Amino acid sequence: MATSEIIVGLDIGTTKIAAIVGRRNENNKIEILGFGKTESIGVKRGVVSNIEDTVQSIKVAIKEAEAGSDSDIATVNVGIAGQHIKSIQYRGSVIRPNAELEITQADIDGLNENMYKLAMNPGEDIIDVIPQEYTVDGETGIKQPKGMLGHTLEANFHIITGQTMAAKNIFKCVKKANLEVDSLLLEPLASAEAVLSEEEKEAGVVLVDIGGGTTDIAIFQDGIIRHTAVIPFGGDIITEDIKEGCTIIKKHAEDLKVKFGSALASENRDEEIVAIPGLRGRPPKEITLKNLASIIQARMEEIIEHIYFEIKNSGYEKKLIAGIVLTGGGAQLKHITQLTEFITGMDTRIGYPNEHLAPGVPEEMASPMYATGIGLVIIGLQRFEKEQLKSEKPAAKPKKQGRLSFFEGIKKFFEEDGEN
Repeated sequence: MATSEIIVGLDIGTTKIAAIVGRRNENNKIEILGFGKTESIGVKRGVVSNIEDTVQSIKVAIKEAEAGSDSDIATVNVGIAGQHIKSIQYRGSVIRPNAELEITQADIDGLNENMYKLAMNPGEDIIDVIPQEYTVDGETGIKQPKGMLGHTLEANFHIITGQTMAAKNIFKCVKKANLEVDSLLLEPLASAEAVLSEEEKEAGVVLVDIGGGTTDIAIFQDGIIRHTAVIPFGGDIITEDIKEGCTIIKKHAEDLKVKFGSALASENRDEEIVAIPGLRGRPPKEITLKNLASIIQARMEEIIEHIYFEIKNSGYEKKLIAGIVLTGGGAQLKHITQLTEFITGMDTRIGYPNEHLAPGVPEEMASPMYATGIGLVIIGLQRFEKEQLKSEKPAAKPKKQGRLSFFEGIKKFFEEDGEN
C-alpha cells in the first residue's frame, strides 16, 4: 500500500486551535507531516463567540502547520462540539415494493436519508445520522442487510442534532481564513477514532473528552455508538475555581493547575507549598498543594458525577466492560483516573492517540490534548478512501434530489451568499 492523500484536521477548541496535517503511510499508520497550535481567543464552551479573533487564531495555526509540513493547505476537516449538541434515538422503517428483490445499498441509503427529514425545533438541525442495527421482516440485530430478501427494512438510528447558527459560524470562520471545509465532524467521535480500539468499542466503553470549555461523552457498545452528550464544564472552570479560591490572577491559576494540580487532595502533604509572585511589588503568595488539590477535587468530582449520570441515563451502565477512557487536555491532570474509578466504580485509563501514529512522530502529538485533531485526520482519510472506492465503481443512477444534509445545506447557504 502506497502513502495516501494528505488530510488536514482543524480542531477549534475553547483553549486552543490546532491544525494537524497527516497522511496514511504504507504500514497503515498516520504520519504527521506538520502541525500548528495557537491560543483560542474567540471560542467559549466550544462555540464561536468572536468571529474575527477565531479567524486570526485559525490563520496562525494553519500557517504554522503549512511551514512544518511544507505544503499549502486549502481544505480542512473541522470538528464541531459545544453545549448545543444533543442526541436522540429514533427508529425508522421502509416498506419495499418487491420482497423478492435483494436489499441494495440504495435501499439502505434511502432509509438513512429519510432520517434527515425529521422535524426539529426552530434553529436546530440534524448534524449526523448514525445507523446502529437493522431489522429485516422482524429479524433483529442485523449489522449489514445488503443482499438479504425482505419486505420491511427497519433500523435504529443515533441522531445527532445541533444549532444551525453555531455550525454556520464555524463554517464562516474557516471560509474567512481562506479555507474550504471538506467535512464537519462531531468532535467526540473524532476523539474516539483516535484513542479507542475496536475491541473496546465491541466490549462497551465510555469515551470522555475533557476539553477547556466542555466535556464530551460518547458511549459505544457492540461496536455501535449508543449515546452522546456534552457537559458544559471543562478545564477552564477548574482554573476559575483556583483563581477565586486562591485569589490570584488567571494566568497563575492555569500554571498552578498544569504544574502542580492534582485531583486527589489526600495525595498531597500539608507542608508542600508553592509561592506565587506578588503583583506590582506586593509580597509573594504562598499556597499549599493540599489546598490547591482540594479546590480541583471539588470541581472534578462534580464533572465526574455529571459523566456518571449520563452513563446511567444511557441505559448501558452494566454493559460497559472496557470501562471509561479519558482523553483531551483535562485528562492530563494528576490522579484523575483514581478519582474517576472511585466515584464511578468503573475501570479507567487515559486515552493517548499514539496507537495510530507512525514512529518518529513528534512526542508532543502523542498527548491526549491532540486526540480530537488526530481523530479528524483519521476520519478524513477514511472518508476520502471511501469516496475513492465509490468513484472506481460503475456510475450509479442519478439520485433524486431530496432534502440536503446538514453539511450540504450550510455549504449551499455560503455558496449562494457568495454569489449575491
